[in-house]
Amino acid sequence: MVTRTYAASCKVCVHLGESIVLQSSPVGARDQPALPDIRKLLFKPNISVHGPITDGTLSFVLDRLSEVRDSNEDLIMELNTTGGDADVARRIALEIRLFRRHGAHGAYCVGKTNVYSAGVTIFASFAPSSRFLTEDAVLLIHERRLEKSIDLNGPMKANIQIIREQLALLETAEKLEAEGFAELVQGSKLSLDALYDRLMNNCYMFPSEALKLNIIQDILQ
Repeated sequence: MVTRTYAASCKVCVHLGESIVLQSSPVGARDQPALPDIRKLLFKPNISVHGPITDGTLSFVLDRLSEVRDSNEDLIMELNTTGGDADVARRIALEIRLFRRHGAHGAYCVGKTNVYSAGVTIFASFAPSSRFLTEDAVLLIHERRLEKSIDLNGPMKANIQIIREQLALLETAEKLEAEGFAELVQGSKLSLDALYDRLMNNCYMFPSEALKLNIIQDILQ
């Protein structure tokens, strides 16, 4: 069952001598929109991402996001992926955050069956209160894998520069990945350190645990 939350807004009357000044409510005290109906979340997404995350996925999402903005509707994404290009996922996550930041409507994501690897990066870009999983869904959260051989053949200074460049690449990738993990656990009962402890093994997380840890809003069934 989807929980619907409301927050009452108010105006404050301040008496200044003979005059009365109306002050608008502070940011964050506005009415919180009701969550979409469960049938809309399950059956009427306006962006459906299925399969590996590729450059084609990015093009598709950008086109659909433009249509959603023009339609003046909430964004409802259905996400089912076994992972893919981490950098493409980061770009899609950025577009979701921009939609949330600059749009006047809600943004919701329903993870179905598989939300693996790069898919978690996209899932994390939605607010925890707007993330849902179906009862069969599984999250796979793990650090990025790298397979690369480095051929050192030449002057020492040149070889050292090659190593420095590769180290900088790894450190940058680690930093960006940590930002995504922090976004996933923000406001939840799972700390970033505890998440990293779990990442020593590939971290499969089922809906019941994600709900218990406040990583998602609800399980849809």
